[in-house]
Amino acid sequence: MYYGSQALSALESRGHWGIKKGLDNIRELLTCLGHPENSYPAVLIAGTNGKGSTGAFLAHALQSAGLSIGWTTSPHLLSPSERIWVNGRHIGESDLGAMLEQALNAEAALEIKATYFELMISAALLAFRQASVDLALVEVGMGGRWDSTNILDPILTILTNVAMDHTAHLGNTLEAIAAEKLCTARDDRPLVLGPTLDPQWLEPLCESKPLMLTSSVPDAEVFWDHSIVNGHKINLAGAHQVHNLAAALRAIDALRGLGWELDPGRVYRGLSDTKWPGRLWNVPGLSNVVFDGAHNVNGAEALADHIVKSGVRLHLFFSAMSDKDLSGMARALAASNPLSVTIVEGEESRYAAPEAMRNAWLSAGYEDPPMLTMNGLASLLKKNTSDICLVTGSLYFLGHLLRKL
Repeated sequence: MYYGSQALSALESRGHWGIKKGLDNIRELLTCLGHPENSYPAVLIAGTNGKGSTGAFLAHALQSAGLSIGWTTSPHLLSPSERIWVNGRHIGESDLGAMLEQALNAEAALEIKATYFELMISAALLAFRQASVDLALVEVGMGGRWDSTNILDPILTILTNVAMDHTAHLGNTLEAIAAEKLCTARDDRPLVLGPTLDPQWLEPLCESKPLMLTSSVPDAEVFWDHSIVNGHKINLAGAHQVHNLAAALRAIDALRGLGWELDPGRVYRGLSDTKWPGRLWNVPGLSNVVFDGAHNVNGAEALADHIVKSGVRLHLFFSAMSDKDLSGMARALAASNPLSVTIVEGEESRYAAPEAMRNAWLSAGYEDPPMLTMNGLASLLKKNTSDICLVTGSLYFLGHLLRKL
């Protein structure tokens, strides 16, 4: 039997990086737990980038409109409890421990071995049942077909975008990756597409027959640290966030079509208040330090485009995971014309080797970029100079650095 903090320790022992294709474990766990996923309707949020931001927009907007909302996302910055939100707050480590206790005891009774992600999804679905949420927003982990979240029967699915990432698991073409993500859609139910997606391209790749709903980018004034959309200030900055907002707004329209009463004024109040740490986020207490979790080429391109269009020059600090396209990310970020680039050496084996990151930036035209340790970077950033310092390359990197800050 597992108890409280013991359950949290057991979760951490699984590591964050275990990937196992298949729904057998999650199906058995949820059956043993009394099928918490059947206690509320759910929305699945799939895509290469923008899932977390789209979920953040929806969670804040729908809660502002008067609904009780459960939302699960990944990864986290400091604590795994950040992955499970109920009514605008993450559940806290004691509540997470209680949910994990149930999941781990079910695992032991079934004599199976669940992954970190399977345990977290089980805990999230249990937390939503306990809170009697009106609607669950569930972010897909990787792909879709074999992701644990695909055990749900969503009333609505969102596909934010499709780009090259996790190619070892999802395939090495956009078509193959899209086909895996489209498995989260359901026959005759809405599938909201992000504004960069063409339904004519997706339809032949989709094994189900959903009602494909396109979204359009609203007129927006985009500034470095916010945007103005339809007369409303949106604090999640960047043109790419306006794209995510477009998907969220279309999903809200689709929910209205399904019978949900969602007042536009209250919805926009929630959208304006949306905050999402790690996405063009000013670190509290360090006014010149900005964190952004761009962790693949598509995300790096969006970030660089925003920097250029905002007319900002900054110092860039970069570290990434070893399974990423380092050269592609470096070339994309180099387009922002930073004042300087510094490579940061990771403290775990999953980080890219310093020499690999150095070679990536050499290929992007930077002659021998300097290197810092995590501790060295933390000390530098604490000086809080007037120059903007952008830290990017991985949400895991941001979380590790945030602990040191």
